[in-house]
Amino acid sequence: MPPLRHGDAARGRLLGHGAEGRGVTPAPGIRIRGTLDFGDGYRIPGLDLDVPAGQWTCLLGPSGVGKSTLLRLIAGLDAGGALEGEIAASDGRALAGRIAWMGQSDLLAPWLDVAGNVGLGARLRGERADPARIEGLIAEVGLAGHKAKRPPALSGGMRQRVALARTLMEDRPVALLDEPFSALDARTRAEMQELAFRVLAGRTVLIVTHDPAEAARLGHQIHVMTEIGLSPFPAPAAPPIRPAGARETLEAQAALLAALRAPGAVIEGVS
Repeated sequence: MPPLRHGDAARGRLLGHGAEGRGVTPAPGIRIRGTLDFGDGYRIPGLDLDVPAGQWTCLLGPSGVGKSTLLRLIAGLDAGGALEGEIAASDGRALAGRIAWMGQSDLLAPWLDVAGNVGLGARLRGERADPARIEGLIAEVGLAGHKAKRPPALSGGMRQRVALARTLMEDRPVALLDEPFSALDARTRAEMQELAFRVLAGRTVLIVTHDPAEAARLGHQIHVMTEIGLSPFPAPAAPPIRPAGARETLEAQAALLAALRAPGAVIEGVS
């Protein structure tokens, strides 16, 4: 493989810490309390968010309200804002070293092929990634015929699938996903949602999305974030991952869209 390049240490902090292949520790819940301050007079007070252990929590909202900022703060990354309050794990331990992160930017190393990018986290830690697991994840995301290609030869959707495979490769108890399926066509998006939901079973997942349909399908818990704050939304009674065409999924999708269009309105449950 080619030598590591400048900036790889930063990629390592984004990808996760600790040895790939070790047993995953029990997933903690996450508690967020306080005021989100962007430093330009824009503040979101009264944040009160519990992310239950071992479940998927969807954070839905329009662009520019601070969803990605909050996710980056939880991950311990530079975020363009600050939380005046606390971010804590339910088991009392630090979250550092237990998070797999997938940001909106794929952060693929352009000089590495698909396989090299999927195993990049282990390489940055000086470890040997499991080649069989790399091969398996590449196949799962539908890129088995492209594993020798480098990022410039891939479409945006293919790059996003490489980033997803890399995140799943990290095998952490907590996964923070920022618009992980946004570049995919409808069929591939549904397939990758199902893959991620299966591979991340038992993990604590917080996913940022702009898509009411995605939140209605994936979330054990759903929270709507607008410029005036954060509101819980009652998820459909059926457990995820829910059929996209099920009545309660469609009703939740419509109600979530209405909540986004009318910030501050009372959010009612769905039948």
